[in-house]
Amino acid sequence: MTTFDLNAGAVAPVAHEMELTALRVTGTVPDDLDGVLVRNGPNPLSGRFEGDGVLSWWPEAAMLHGIAFERGRVGGYRNRWLRTQRWARAHAPESMSTWPDTNPNVNVIRHAGETLALAEGGAPLAITSTLDTLGPARRHPGIATGMTAHPKIDPRTGELVTFRADWKAPFLRYGVSDARGEPTVDVEIALPAPSMMHDIAITETYSILLDLNVGYDFAMLARGHRMPLRWHHERGSRLGVIPRHGGEVRWFEIAPCFIQHVVNAYDADETTIVLDAVRYPWFLRLTADGGAFEDNPVGVLWRYRIDLKSGTVEETQVGEDGIELPRINEQWTGRPYRYGYAAEQPTPVELRGIVRYDWHRGTLERYAVPRGDQNSEPVFVPRRTATAEDDGWLLCCVYRRATDTSDVIVLNACDLAAGPVATVHLPTRIPAGFHGAWLANQGRSVA
Repeated sequence: MTTFDLNAGAVAPVAHEMELTALRVTGTVPDDLDGVLVRNGPNPLSGRFEGDGVLSWWPEAAMLHGIAFERGRVGGYRNRWLRTQRWARAHAPESMSTWPDTNPNVNVIRHAGETLALAEGGAPLAITSTLDTLGPARRHPGIATGMTAHPKIDPRTGELVTFRADWKAPFLRYGVSDARGEPTVDVEIALPAPSMMHDIAITETYSILLDLNVGYDFAMLARGHRMPLRWHHERGSRLGVIPRHGGEVRWFEIAPCFIQHVVNAYDADETTIVLDAVRYPWFLRLTADGGAFEDNPVGVLWRYRIDLKSGTVEETQVGEDGIELPRINEQWTGRPYRYGYAAEQPTPVELRGIVRYDWHRGTLERYAVPRGDQNSEPVFVPRRTATAEDDGWLLCCVYRRATDTSDVIVLNACDLAAGPVATVHLPTRIPAGFHGAWLANQGRSVA
């Protein structure tokens, strides 16, 4: 696998927490934006990564970044490490017993009046919209032992649909919490071996689980690899379809692949499910001697049509463009939708550009980011008076190589090519990270 300097450029960490209030803005911030854009990602407590490549990047300490918008103006920028035992060990040993032993460095969601920072299988932490750590989740008893970093919220029922994949038995649990955060479904799903599952998809009636070719191999630790994950060609790939509220899981075999992130899914009719996802033909594949990884390919958009009647899956590649970190207007989660957004992926180690795919027209629109710069995922924020699926804004963090700083850009989701309607210029950088969320109506409560 190609190695790269984790302490330079877009991925380089920041060494300190900070709070900035006077920020330069180019253009006009829309009045619709009233809340906080929060980004999550790894940032070592020492201010410096050890090692190189993604497996040295992924597991580092969680840091949140927040940019506050207040109806036509920018309120400021703040960053904070999440308070965990790892943080306390480095910065406040006397408080070790106060904070949980978890590292939720992947994602952020808001559900049941609680904002949660999410880990890859570990326990989430409740936070405020000003990025202060509150501690373990207080309104979600069903997820206290851990869950995926990519649960799905049904925008109509308010249900939270999730799973927990583990390297030890039971390898997989599936669960649903109601709109208040109370668990309504908690079932074990039998797997022959532990699998790296990062995401889940939902429709109005079903949930789709991804048991693919990337799994655990603990012998890798003795060979000097930091994380025991690799491609297993012999495993095969399959999609598991389970009724939303529990029942028999049906498995559908697909071509060998790895899917890190889904775009969306929906019931096309009573017997057909459509799943859109970013697909890799292989991922974390070891070289023949087992001492290193091959270069990963780029992810490409694919559509899967699952036929519940025949038990087959139609697999179709959609275009040639490399993409990652897909997002949609989340009011369309689990329903037929038209637009998908993503970061463009011109090379396996570069995210540069933002794309919008129109499923009705079969067209791809893009906003180009200059060479040398890199960007995060685009987060969709609907207008207050939105009447259409794409009536809103895309917020995105962009690293500028020339100044070693970051901008936060606001794009009209209906017209990416027109460029930003507003750009917030930070005097610091937001390191390349994982995922984030728009937290509307900024406040200093749990929500």
